[in-house]
Amino acid sequence: MAASPEFHDRMLSLGLARVSEAAAIACAAHIGRGDEKAADQAAVNAMRDQLNKLDIRGVVVIGEGERDEAPMLYIGEEVGTGQGPAVDIALDPLEGTTLTARDMPNALAVIAMGPRGTLLHAPDVYMDKLAIGPGFKPGTVTLAMTPAERVSALAAAKGVSTRDITVCVLDRPRHAEMIAELRSTQCAIRLITDGDVAGVMHCAEPQKTGIDMYMGSGGAPEGVLAAAALKCMGGQIFGKLLFRDEAERERARKAGITNLDRVYTRDDMVTGDVIFSATGVTDGSLLPGIRREPGWVTVETMLMRSKTGSVRRMTYRNPVR
Repeated sequence: MAASPEFHDRMLSLGLARVSEAAAIACAAHIGRGDEKAADQAAVNAMRDQLNKLDIRGVVVIGEGERDEAPMLYIGEEVGTGQGPAVDIALDPLEGTTLTARDMPNALAVIAMGPRGTLLHAPDVYMDKLAIGPGFKPGTVTLAMTPAERVSALAAAKGVSTRDITVCVLDRPRHAEMIAELRSTQCAIRLITDGDVAGVMHCAEPQKTGIDMYMGSGGAPEGVLAAAALKCMGGQIFGKLLFRDEAERERARKAGITNLDRVYTRDDMVTGDVIFSATGVTDGSLLPGIRREPGWVTVETMLMRSKTGSVRRMTYRNPVR
């Protein structure tokens, strides 16, 4: 039997950038139009079309949902030409559908790819997340700490006051107690309405974004995408699956998860080399949004490889037909 083609991340990376760029460009006409479903569907269609041009044997492990809920880019869908390496794909064609519909900051088209079996098959449940940027010792902060203890620990590691720490948190009623505790430390809190992949990524570039730490519960699939980004950019992320009922626990078991209480690290969620591409849809701290002018649309993409730690920013100007 012939050996399976190797995962040549350098060769595949530019193709992956084209995938996220296509999804973002497809959203251009929907920014600020108030129709979340139309924006998301446009991104899904474009991302799937572009993925199927890549010479890969891809399987979507983080996608738009279960097969009976999503007609395309569903978990388990095979994508690519069927030639080339076997790969896992985690994607969110439009991370921030509400942000796009309302023309609010930090909507992205994001996708990650790694060799088959290297990305956690996270079920569509909540995950308790904690993330910090690069340069800190393992265990500087942990999920076992209280929110206030995390702020104090990170401030001590940075050699600053807790007043100099900024924490990013999803603005949700379920986080009210955590936010109140964080306020007691006198740290700053940046509340975001959506887009927790971008929220976690902000931690990797605190000098640019002003964010030192991310914490709170959000979607587990987004946690894997965020881990893929930090695998390339540097930083730590911890995640623990949260279950509201037995049906969600059964969903996790069907995904192959046996220890429902496990705390996952970045390298547990992404066990091998990964490439990651994010293209800006609306203006944000990480990437500018889509620019439209007569006859042209321009997007900017962050293309990253964990193998080399490279982060490449590319501007793509495309004629509108």
